Amino acid sequence: MSSAPDHKEKALELLHGWKKESYAFGIGSLPKVGDFAELAGTSTILVVTGWKTEKWINQFVDEVKSSLRKKGIAIRDVISGARPNAPREDVYRIANQISKMKPDSIIAVGGGSTIDAVKAASVLATLGSDDIERYFGMGLVTEKLGAEDRKLPPVIAVQTAASSGAHLTKYSNITAPLTGQKKLIVDEAVVPRWAVFDYKTTLGAPYAITTDGALDGIAHCLEVLYGATGKPFFARAMEIAEAGISLIVENLPKAIDNPRDEDARVRIGLGTDLGAYAIMVGGTNYGHLFSFSVVNKLTHGRACAIVNPYATVFFAPTITEQLKLVGKILKDAGYIAKDIEGYQAKDLGRIVAQGMIRLLRRVNFPTSFNEVGVDDEDKERILKAAKNPQLWSKLEQAPVSLISRDQKGDIDIKQTEENIDIYMGALVDAIRTGDFASIKNVPVEEVKT
Repeated sequence: MSSAPDHKEKALELLHGWKKESYAFGIGSLPKVGDFAELAGTSTILVVTGWKTEKWINQFVDEVKSSLRKKGIAIRDVISGARPNAPREDVYRIANQISKMKPDSIIAVGGGSTIDAVKAASVLATLGSDDIERYFGMGLVTEKLGAEDRKLPPVIAVQTAASSGAHLTKYSNITAPLTGQKKLIVDEAVVPRWAVFDYKTTLGAPYAITTDGALDGIAHCLEVLYGATGKPFFARAMEIAEAGISLIVENLPKAIDNPRDEDARVRIGLGTDLGAYAIMVGGTNYGHLFSFSVVNKLTHGRACAIVNPYATVFFAPTITEQLKLVGKILKDAGYIAKDIEGYQAKDLGRIVAQGMIRLLRRVNFPTSFNEVGVDDEDKERILKAAKNPQLWSKLEQAPVSLISRDQKGDIDIKQTEENIDIYMGALVDAIRTGDFASIKNVPVEEVKT
């Protein structure tokens, strides 16, 4: 009889193989910050989540400062990080300080919002721009840096929350508070030069931070896995997702029941780190796209968690192999009772989606948009964002693409927008009501495979 796979060991193998010496992670890794800063030069600034307002962060900042002192690194300033969802105003404030101080490195200490804000701020400080809008999209930072023969200052990302994986990725999510719309920089240039994640920073984290972050990690693995249909990274996505989703599904209830369960926290941290690996291998799709437009109602991780069961049913005809993997994970964890063998396409998708819903209920999450007040105005915002070419990577990365092309291969904008209204509109309605039956699947002959 074979033993169950050791997902923790697999995660360690995958992460070491991916990041090599540029990433220090695990209990007791905070002192590595000084080692990394020494490689960059003799001065730095710290950008800290909740600086002077949140006492929990102080002990970890003290450890970081101690590691810098031991290496003779001058700390030119300590400034406050970003508020949730990384508002643009915080990006501009941080960029202004970087421009004034001109440090050899920038150390971001905090969760995904602060790290994303520092990534974007380093771009503005380097390129002398006062408008982040021009860099939303794919590869635009690298293009501008090349044209001006510049390089971004090294960022050392010190993660304190098991969630977005911002410390390891090429993404920077920034929000315009007045419109409530989030936009995305996707660029290899903004990947932090070095990263540190001491999982002890997550011990005792509150319920909301724990659950939202963990389910964001699942969303990363899941959305990349679904979008891997027919792609060269399919096998790697399956490998990452099996370990990452399993670690989080198995350990999230333990961390909720006992917030100081160190083993559970380590395993969730490894799982969300694998989520970061996943989004560097492939891309996210509907869960993330929809979340960008409901920041007025939901945290990012919570929005993704609500959307993805319904997206699972929508994508089901093209992701049978992925559904069998996710279904097995959920069945092993007790969220699916029936034998999933023999089911295919939309029927299999419904069974897996129902297992995902049971997981959400186990961790006391809402399972529909109506429960959190998403209304007609929010629906229109979602559909409008989906029609924005800056966000079309999310449509392209889905296993079922709503983007239509003409005979020349150019995007048919009118037909694409009609597809969004018909199919995505129905999907949003299904998510609002919690009704899987109202999801309209794209006809098989039109599905992109």
